[in-house]
Amino acid sequence: MMNGMYVFSGFGLVNYRLILTLLLLCLSLPCFAQTEPDLSALQNLAGLVRWSGLLLSVAVVGIAWALLRFTKNFVDSIGSQIAQRRMLAQKVFSFFQFFIYVSTGVIVFMLSFHVDERVLALIGGTLAVSIGFAMKDLAASFIAGLTVMVDRPFQVGDRVTFDNHYGDIVKIGLRSVRMQTLTDDIITIPNSKFLTDVVTSGNFGELDMQINIPFYISLDQDIMLARNIIQESAASSRYIHLPKPVIVLVNQEIEDRYFAIKLTLKAYVLDTKYEKLFETDVTLRVMGEFKKQGIRPPDIRNTVLLDQVAEK
Repeated sequence: MMNGMYVFSGFGLVNYRLILTLLLLCLSLPCFAQTEPDLSALQNLAGLVRWSGLLLSVAVVGIAWALLRFTKNFVDSIGSQIAQRRMLAQKVFSFFQFFIYVSTGVIVFMLSFHVDERVLALIGGTLAVSIGFAMKDLAASFIAGLTVMVDRPFQVGDRVTFDNHYGDIVKIGLRSVRMQTLTDDIITIPNSKFLTDVVTSGNFGELDMQINIPFYISLDQDIMLARNIIQESAASSRYIHLPKPVIVLVNQEIEDRYFAIKLTLKAYVLDTKYEKLFETDVTLRVMGEFKKQGIRPPDIRNTVLLDQVAEK
């Protein structure tokens, strides 16, 4: 009886192992079926490569690198010897470098691959995707340029503030806007930036523009005298645009290191290009009169000393 049970259990264990082996074989058949197409795909890809041209392609790349290196040294020597031609030589070298890059890429591709319909289809698809991604920002800037021209948040000649940059708009194009800063730098801004960011125009198509110049005096000084000096200094400046009002606002300024009376001049310069000259002229006039009249600036407090006294 016991022997029969052992035989039966052993027979069941053998059947269990046999069934498990058959299941594993069935599950592995799709894997082996997928291996053949992968191998055939690799063989097809290897058939596109022109192995005899790979060594020649490396030589072409080396020649192109040597040619660019020689040309770069030649351009640098011309720029150091003839300063007037340095910018022209660098521009010519930029176009020549781009031409060498494109030509080398095309030659290496032609030497390394067998060009047929499949390769052309692959190249066409890759170029279409690449151009699509590259044209995305360009199309957005183009649409934004049309919006800027229609909506006109600023005009050519306006003095604007945009993204911590301050200067004059010198060109509005379909792709970008060019700004000339007060330090004579040219900044190119994509038009798409103006759809989301804030831009401030100081004159909005007018020649004149309001200028704010702050002055500080001590609390015990003659405020009315200081106010009159600022108004007269601004009104007598050669850069003032008198049809517009000259206003001086007065308020207290309380900071960590000083208490002061702040007098803010609000006046209009006759042309935006004289903005800094107007500020300099008025400031020199006011500071000279303040010195003559004995009007002192605010005293700077020693906060460390005051804190020590407060602790005692």
